[in-house]
Amino acid sequence: MCPWLSRVRDPARHRLASEGARHYPGLIARLNDEGFTDTGYARTGALAPAGPGDEVREIAERVGAPEAGDVTVLDPGEARRLFPPLRGDRPAVHITGAARVDGRRLRDTLLAAAERHGAGRRSGSAHVTLAGDGHWTVRVQDDLTEADAVVVAAGAWSARVLTSPGAPLPVVPQRGQIVHLRLSGADTAGWPIVLPQSDHYMLAFEDSRIVVGATRETGSGFDHRVTAGGLREVLDEAVSVAPGLADATVADVRVGFRPASLDERPLLGLVAPGLVVATGFGPSRPTSPSAVRRRSTWARTTRRARSPAEPQRSNTTSR
Repeated sequence: MCPWLSRVRDPARHRLASEGARHYPGLIARLNDEGFTDTGYARTGALAPAGPGDEVREIAERVGAPEAGDVTVLDPGEARRLFPPLRGDRPAVHITGAARVDGRRLRDTLLAAAERHGAGRRSGSAHVTLAGDGHWTVRVQDDLTEADAVVVAAGAWSARVLTSPGAPLPVVPQRGQIVHLRLSGADTAGWPIVLPQSDHYMLAFEDSRIVVGATRETGSGFDHRVTAGGLREVLDEAVSVAPGLADATVADVRVGFRPASLDERPLLGLVAPGLVVATGFGPSRPTSPSAVRRRSTWARTTRRARSPAEPQRSNTTSR
């Protein structure tokens, strides 16, 4: 979680991602106060190694946000002390405010917290439709719920979930192949995230595990296969930046699907009276939950209709 190094040129997208990163410390503190401590969140900092021909100080100058923490330029030896597998001939920028998140652990903790606060939980395939009386219905398997307001935040599956009349949501799955490596005996718990000057990343977890990824395969559909080309791309990139990973054990390979909008901008906002969507973020940085919360308030209070294919875009997000 380090949006401050992003090369995204759209100021609204960058602002949205920065809001997300700024929101997380407070969210984690609230969960901890309620006894939910297994959040998978840790502020480990990040390293941005320079690539061939990159000027490391230009990388540092891209940061420019107080919540990023201290930003310093490290020589190759200093960078390797923080992340030992790195190659020894590239300086790096160190950003202390960056954090890692184990998405599965945080998801489970948020669900448990929501249920404690009265949320109901249903598991299964969901379909959202507009009933004849103007209310929305949510069907999960054989369970049917009627509601005045619905928020669809189903990631790459959002277009499948929303079956109301009109044009489908312009969001498609983008496959990402991710490799989990294990460095036997290495204490990786405090290692920083590594963000090379490419679309890939590396992040370490407590159990001598380093996650490297990921491919960005637009047009993949929901194809769950691990491919030879995908593995080669991920491992070649990882070992070129951190040669010390060449002898690591491949512990797991996972496939996920990002929700990619057709114009590469998030779909966030009111699409019809009582219906909000929050999807299409692609491989972007963290989304601001406060922005989503504002949109869900609109679902309950605003009666202005929009086409399901025309939600509010990210450039409408207010601070």
